[in-house]
Amino acid sequence: MGHSKLAQLKKSIKQFEQSDTKASVWQMINTIPPVFILWFLAYASLSVSIWLSLACSVVAAGFVVRTFIIFHDCCHGSFFKNRKLNHFIGTITGIITMFPYEKWKREHSIHHATSSNLDKRGTGDVWIMTVKEYVKASKLERLQYRLYRNPFVMFVLGPLYLFLVSNRMNRKDAKKKEIRNTYLTNVSIVALSAILILLVGWQSFLLVHLPIMFVSGSLGIWLFYVQHQFEDSYFEDEEDWDYVKAAIDGSSYYKLPRVLQWITGNIGYHHVHHLSPKVPNYYLEDVHETTPPLQQATTITMKSSLKSIRFRLFDEDEKKFVSFKEVKPLLNQSTQNISLKHKESV
Repeated sequence: MGHSKLAQLKKSIKQFEQSDTKASVWQMINTIPPVFILWFLAYASLSVSIWLSLACSVVAAGFVVRTFIIFHDCCHGSFFKNRKLNHFIGTITGIITMFPYEKWKREHSIHHATSSNLDKRGTGDVWIMTVKEYVKASKLERLQYRLYRNPFVMFVLGPLYLFLVSNRMNRKDAKKKEIRNTYLTNVSIVALSAILILLVGWQSFLLVHLPIMFVSGSLGIWLFYVQHQFEDSYFEDEEDWDYVKAAIDGSSYYKLPRVLQWITGNIGYHHVHHLSPKVPNYYLEDVHETTPPLQQATTITMKSSLKSIRFRLFDEDEKKFVSFKEVKPLLNQSTQNISLKHKESV
């Protein structure tokens, strides 16, 4: 994209990079209270039917995902104009969703600055190996990667690891501000959980809260995964990497039914969000609809997105994702070459 077109694109988006206080407050009202209302409905339903309770928990999980989008926008400083207010609401919604504000804010900002850059992988993103890296890797490294990319590990065990382990700790070189925020989040989660256990009992707490954690966590990981890992997604080495291409070609437009689009806070317009993180979630659709160049982004549907489960490795030569099965011949050839070299050396 030329400089003039890029400048024009940024200019057309600029008007949407300002939050609307009324819209933000209304979103909080129609999102956060339902989380607690549905939580207690799920608890009350336990005396009627475990399945009715589970249904309430699943709907509550949807509102937790929507609450996370508020948290997410606060991390970008796009939900309110006031920085301190973003920090305050971000911390509160972080406690509700079990994400430490300062820690995730740092990691996610790195994700945005390095998305689709093959030379800067590893922070705030899903582990991706290229075909060449996988072929050269040791058996142990390949096993670790295959386990990581296994759908059961990623979408079933992944949420539990994320909520109970990863989100509860800081990196070794974390600043005091980040450490304090993580401690505050952890203590608040424990206190809130303790209060709920005292009110309803630990069995009821687990029956209600575990499904909410699991479903919201799985949905969150799925959304993050699928919107960067479609067949012809954009990935380049540092020298050829381009921020705009990474946003438009490396992030998808996930076209969801209206109800799910609302629940997920328009995050399906991921290409718009990556191009301009300062656009609040409630303006993402408007940006897409009024900006023709953005409508050229790869569109995936609920049905077509399921194909991404088999996309495991990025082929640098073909510029697309491939499955483990497609790479097997290369792996066998590599093993044979190593075996042949070993025999020659002997």
